Amino acid sequence: MADDLIPTLVWGTGNMGRAAIRAVAARPGLALCAVVVHDPAKVGRDAGELAGLGRALGIAATDDAEAALRGAKAVVYAASGDVRPDEALDDVVRAVRAGAVVVTPALYAFYDPRGAPAEQRERVLAAVAEGGGSLFASGVDPGWANDVLPLMLTGLGTRIEEVRCQEIFDYATYDQEDSVRYLVGMGQPMDYEPMMTAPGVPTMVWGGQLRLMARALGTELSAITEHVERAVLPETVHTATMGVFEAGTQGGVRFEVRGEIEGKARIVIEHVTRIHGSVAPDWPRAPDGVGAHRVVIEGHPRIEVTLEAADEGGNRSAGGNATAVGRLVGAIAWLAEHEPGLYDALDVPIRPATGLWTEGGGGTQ
Repeated sequence: MADDLIPTLVWGTGNMGRAAIRAVAARPGLALCAVVVHDPAKVGRDAGELAGLGRALGIAATDDAEAALRGAKAVVYAASGDVRPDEALDDVVRAVRAGAVVVTPALYAFYDPRGAPAEQRERVLAAVAEGGGSLFASGVDPGWANDVLPLMLTGLGTRIEEVRCQEIFDYATYDQEDSVRYLVGMGQPMDYEPMMTAPGVPTMVWGGQLRLMARALGTELSAITEHVERAVLPETVHTATMGVFEAGTQGGVRFEVRGEIEGKARIVIEHVTRIHGSVAPDWPRAPDGVGAHRVVIEGHPRIEVTLEAADEGGNRSAGGNATAVGRLVGAIAWLAEHEPGLYDALDVPIRPATGLWTEGGGGTQ
C-alpha cells in the first residue's frame, strides 16, 4: 500500500456496507485494509465478492474487530444501529479511541452533535481526547438530502416560508423483508404500530437533522411534532424479493417530522412509502413511480429539486445508500486533514469528486 493512502476499514456488509466497500475501493487516497463482519458465514470471504463487485479485492472478511482496527486510520461504520444503538455506540467509541477517523450513518443522535445526549457526547469526546480519532455521523435518507442540499437551496431565495425534504419510495423492489414488514409495517393489519412511526421514534431519528438545519438558518425550533397517515393496500401484491402482501393490509405509510418555529411548521422531513403504486394515489409520487428524494422551498421564489439515484442494476434504494455512503467516504480525507474532533454536516464540506472517472481509483492493503 502506498504511504499516502489512508488505510480504511469497512465495518458491516449489509446494504450500506456493500456500497461502502465499493466506494472505498474506488476512492483515490483511500485503501481498503479490512472488512469486519458479524455473520460467521461471511468470515474469510473476499470483500469484492461480498460487495458484488465481480472481482476479488484480496481482503478477507474477519470477525476480529480488535485486530482489524490496529491497521486502520479510518473506519466506515456501516453496521446497523436501528435495533442495537448501544452496541453501535460502543463500537464507534472503540474505533475513535483507537485513533481512527470514523464516519457512520448508524448514530442518529450525532447527526446534530450539539443535541446528542450529554452522556453519549461525553463518551465520544473522551475517546477523541484519548485516542485522537474523529467522528462524523450522517447518511439517513440519505443525509445530504436533509441537510446540505436544502440549506444550499435556501441561499437562492429571497424569502423562505417552509423547507420540506421528502423521501418517496415504493418498497416493492426492496430486499429487506423484515424491515419492510415489521419496521415499516407493510402487509400488517391497519392497527399495527410499526417501530418506524411509533410515537417519539421519528423525532429520535430525524430530529437532529431538523435542529441542524434550524441552526444553519439562524433560528431555533420551538417544538418538533409528528404526523402519521396510513393507507390500505387495495389489491394483493406479489413481489419478487419479499413474497405476497395481501389486500386489506397496510400498503402505505406517510409521515412528517415537523420542526416548528413559533407554532408553525417551517422545516419538515416527510416520508411517503408504498408497497405498490395503487396505494394512496393522491400522495406525492416519484417521477418514475419507484423512488426519489425531493426538496421543496416554499417562498419567493418557490424552488423544487427532485433527485433520482440508482445502483446495483438500477435499484433506487441501493442508489440512495450509495449516495449516502459516497458522502461519508468522501469526507474521510477532509477529516484526516483536520484536528481530532466531533463533526457534523455543517462542518464537513462536499468536495468535487476527482479521480473517479475510471474504476479502481482507490486501492487495497
